[in-house]
Amino acid sequence: MKKIVLLLLLTTLSFSVNAQVKWMTMQEAVEAQKKNNKPIFIDAYTVWCGPCKMLDKNTFSDAEVAKVLNEKYNPVKFNAEGNETIVFNGKTYTNPKYVDARKNSRNGLHEFARVIGVSAYPTMKVLDASGKATKNIVGYRNAQQLLAEL
Repeated sequence: MKKIVLLLLLTTLSFSVNAQVKWMTMQEAVEAQKKNNKPIFIDAYTVWCGPCKMLDKNTFSDAEVAKVLNEKYNPVKFNAEGNETIVFNGKTYTNPKYVDARKNSRNGLHEFARVIGVSAYPTMKVLDASGKATKNIVGYRNAQQLLAEL
């Protein structure tokens, strides 16, 4: 009986360890897209957003969601209020309203978030090779809901 329980526990742990989205920066995703021609999936989040944290905990940790995002997309985790510099389609985007003292709370909206049309959190976007948004998913989704929309 102990062996069966141990085997089940190890099997469960191995699935949860493997259920990880291989997040990229926007620059890494753009370079990868040139080679693999997969669309870019962007999870636009903020550090203070409760539903964003639920997406990480419940949805992006799901084995099937991780598999689909890793196999069919170049997945990007993008802090829509962060201070990362992004070069996309020949233009450079920054967050001139970013305040380092507020890095763990609400901050200014990143220019790139404006360009891709982020108006609420979480927002998930799918961009084709030309940079056009082909999907716009706003708000929390559980694993089954997100898979249905992808």
